Amino acid sequence: MRLALYQPEIPPNVGTILRLCACENVPLDIIEPCGFPFSERSLKRAGMDYIDRAQFTRHSSWADFLAQRQKSRIVLLSTKSETPYTAFKFAPSDILLFGQESAGVPNDVHDSADARLCIPMMPELRSLNVAVAAAMVLGEALRQTNQFPSVERPDHEL
Repeated sequence: MRLALYQPEIPPNVGTILRLCACENVPLDIIEPCGFPFSERSLKRAGMDYIDRAQFTRHSSWADFLAQRQKSRIVLLSTKSETPYTAFKFAPSDILLFGQESAGVPNDVHDSADARLCIPMMPELRSLNVAVAAAMVLGEALRQTNQFPSVERPDHEL
């Protein structure tokens, strides 16, 4: 399982998603260009000290990302889809793709996805924060594929 962000625009969202990926041991693909200078400083507040534990790959473009992709399905989360993520059967090797906060993904990216899913929500509202959406969908995908990290804790944390 992997997460991918298409041309993210807001550093705190990327920092939060890096933290999510570190905590769940899920690699992250960042498809550039980003809408901000990609630096530890811009990501530090939301990512805290988890950024060093995150596995992430920066791709210079959509074409670069596709060229490096293994035999994985691209599962796009889109407000244009009518298929709820809760009705989808995830596979262990899926890549969960999230678009730009302001615009989603362009039509060519949308059309190249193997599946397009939405998060059910009130019809008069537009969208969720991308980090919240990523956490919701990743949680369901990890649950379905039994890929959550172990819940064992060191004795001092009990």
